[in-house]
Amino acid sequence: MVLKFDGERTPSFKLLLLIVVGLALTIPLFSVWLLVYDRQTQQQEATNSITAGWGGPQAMAGPVLVIPYRANATETLVQNGQSVSRTSQVAKELRLAPEAVQVSTDLRPDVRKRSIYEAVVYDAGVSGTARFVLPPDLARAGVDPAQMDLSRAELRFGLSDPRGLGSNPRVALGGRALRLLPGGGSGGGRGFFAWVDASGLASQPLVVDFAYEFRGNASLSLIPQAGETSWTVKSSWPSPSFGGDFLPGTRSVGSKGFAATYRVGNLALGRSLVSTGDPGASNMVERLAPQNGTGPGATPAAGADAVQAASISLIEPVDLYSQVNRATKYGFLFIVFTFLALLMFDVIGGVRVSAVEYLLMGAALILFFVLLLAFAEVIGFTPAYVLASAAIAGLNTAYSAAVLGSWRRAGLIGGLLVGLYAVLYVLLSLEAYSLVIGSLLLFAALAGVMYATRRVDWGAPRDAAVD
Repeated sequence: MVLKFDGERTPSFKLLLLIVVGLALTIPLFSVWLLVYDRQTQQQEATNSITAGWGGPQAMAGPVLVIPYRANATETLVQNGQSVSRTSQVAKELRLAPEAVQVSTDLRPDVRKRSIYEAVVYDAGVSGTARFVLPPDLARAGVDPAQMDLSRAELRFGLSDPRGLGSNPRVALGGRALRLLPGGGSGGGRGFFAWVDASGLASQPLVVDFAYEFRGNASLSLIPQAGETSWTVKSSWPSPSFGGDFLPGTRSVGSKGFAATYRVGNLALGRSLVSTGDPGASNMVERLAPQNGTGPGATPAAGADAVQAASISLIEPVDLYSQVNRATKYGFLFIVFTFLALLMFDVIGGVRVSAVEYLLMGAALILFFVLLLAFAEVIGFTPAYVLASAAIAGLNTAYSAAVLGSWRRAGLIGGLLVGLYAVLYVLLSLEAYSLVIGSLLLFAALAGVMYATRRVDWGAPRDAAVD
């Protein structure tokens, strides 16, 4: 038996009309994507405003012992057509990383709010011990120990955003407190340093104890430089993200916070404990790329001189803007499934559905994502999702009852929407399986439409006799 129709519009024409209306609705759907991006940009600007006077994403480095020395430099000049070589002494710096350093960090996070926006900031307390040993083979680095001025050494600590540095850092050498100065060294830079008399380094190791506090936001990084770096971090923040070039050897994450321990050796760094250079060279934290391009940060820069760092980010458990953005990407599927259901009632059930009615119901489906974004900024993603989906499902169900002339038929539309919203929430929760679930859903929908329309003559007029 084949269903044939007569009338002004054939089923094929109605399908084409449905496709045209659906394509027209992609314009406001794309506008919703732009709206999400705009609100996310505003949120980032508000976060930057909240944290402006607090301190940026922090990266810490050191301590490093910097010892000035004199070295011979040969320069070749051309005078009167002849090459003349001149030897002179120039000032150089020997940078000595500790043989071993143990660092302990206590992160105390806090959430600061302004209007509907919020930002994660923290206070960090850092304490540790470093042990310096003068290597016996300095000649390999081109350094003559007799030319070193150990009495004018500098002990340098790097901090990417010194604005957040606390008021009373404490550094002691051999139990004796040192006077600290601002900057990453006598040549400037980010951090703080102290003049030290390292004359005893020639005969015995130097042990440095340090403790300081600073403020920052979003993330914290450590740039390991020692022969063996041990970094222990603990915090009450329940959702950390471990990144950078090194991951913790041990870690525990729970609802009450996290603890992590890093162990990094200089063999893994591919860097010697001894390096030489010109005075005033930048320290490690100044060779980091700004995070997000907005200021002092903790993202390692690319290139041959890239700095390796271990990084911990204090992320929000649910990023509502990324969730809404992902949900919006499925918006066209909502339109397709709803329109197909209406088309089945139109072609098979004999209920006329006009292009305007398709357009109005499609507009309501797109309005869901606007409501979701607006509510999520105020009450959170999950409550907003329930509220927005209930509102749109109820609105389209009531309107379908008038269009289809039956609450029973409208109930099928409402049930379809509720099912779609439930599946979408599952897709957003199970990101790893979203493609599989979405593909199976499309297959089931296509199979259902093919089965329901298997006896439809798409080219026949609407109200023809049924054979």
